[in-house]
Amino acid sequence: MNPKLSAVKGMNDILPPDSARWEWFESTVRELMRAYGYRNMRTPIVEPTALFVRGIGEVTDIVEKEMYSFTDALNGEQLTLRPENTAAIVRAVVEHNLLYDGGKRLWYSGPMFRHERPQRGRYRQFHQVGAEALGFAGPDVDAELILMARRLWNMLGLHGLRLEINCLGQADERARHRARLIAYFEAHEEQLDADARRRLHSNPLRILDTKNPAMQELVQGAPRLLDELGEASRAHFDGLQQLLRAAGQEFTVNPRLVRGLDYYNLSVFEWVSDQLGAQGTVCAGGRYDTLIEQIGGKPAPACGWALGVERVLELLAQTQPASAAAQLDAYVVLAHAPALPRALQVAEQLRAAGLRVQMHAGGGGMKSQMKKADASAARFALIFGEQEWLSESVGVKDLRSGGEQQQRAVPLQPAGLLLDCLART
Repeated sequence: MNPKLSAVKGMNDILPPDSARWEWFESTVRELMRAYGYRNMRTPIVEPTALFVRGIGEVTDIVEKEMYSFTDALNGEQLTLRPENTAAIVRAVVEHNLLYDGGKRLWYSGPMFRHERPQRGRYRQFHQVGAEALGFAGPDVDAELILMARRLWNMLGLHGLRLEINCLGQADERARHRARLIAYFEAHEEQLDADARRRLHSNPLRILDTKNPAMQELVQGAPRLLDELGEASRAHFDGLQQLLRAAGQEFTVNPRLVRGLDYYNLSVFEWVSDQLGAQGTVCAGGRYDTLIEQIGGKPAPACGWALGVERVLELLAQTQPASAAAQLDAYVVLAHAPALPRALQVAEQLRAAGLRVQMHAGGGGMKSQMKKADASAARFALIFGEQEWLSESVGVKDLRSGGEQQQRAVPLQPAGLLLDCLART
């Protein structure tokens, strides 16, 4: 007997009924993006490795330790399964000259890949939804993207997410801050862990993002990038804060908030939950005004965010059963075989009217079929038995009334009577 094969560790199957929650979430995202005028864009899962080395940063954790990279056996090309999608979106925008007639608002969804230790909220294949606004320079677009995420939480019925923001300034401001950080951490080098020592001269800003409890006091005393901001950077950040306040959005300025990708500048932000343990960041993003030029395009500003789908769905699972997203309107119970053609016809009429109807299959008596109808989470059972067949009607049984279940016979003709009955019950 051949050994049983299993999925790759950290790459998960999504099975019913959980897949229904995914479908509902994806439908909600599409509705959100249409409301803001963002258009869908899809890029390949495999990209040139150089795209991420150049775009994300050579000394980031993603590039150094987490990418699934390989050499194409046919032509020797260095390729990588995408670990994130902003760089790929920018590559496509540059390659197809999409900004020739002005800015673009785009969104994407799909799987990403990072080779890291699987844990709650962190997987080797994970899924993201992202929104990118390219070609727009002002804080108004930063605010729009943040408020778009807020609207998504409202549409999903999620509560308790808090917003943290920061400003990373421009390259010259970060260079001054970098020099001060290096001097500060060199003066306390004995308190640095191995990871911080490795980053000290290559990417000291990432030390501020350490999760090591022993280094938190040291990090809190480090020089702040906000103190290095010039007039233009401060005006941009102040403008964003004013717009958020005007929109009634609460936020916290977190001067230690940094992003794990080198392309960010000016505004950065995170939506954070306390219900997910250590992996509390649900949605994160910010400005990346230099990335388009880094990828080979003409300089143009840009801003965007990405959310972790698995993390959002884990929050949803705490308040919404998977069956709620998959709920059927009706389950067809076929208790009399000659009624099958009529049952198929009625089911099709109801589906054409927008109802979700599932036909019973596999035989069985009335009792077993009613058990399956109840287990399906459908609101109604539509019963086609011998009596209904003789009277050219259908039995309607409310499965979710909470009280005594009532069964009623509803004539099939005209078909609107059955629809009306379901609507009124």
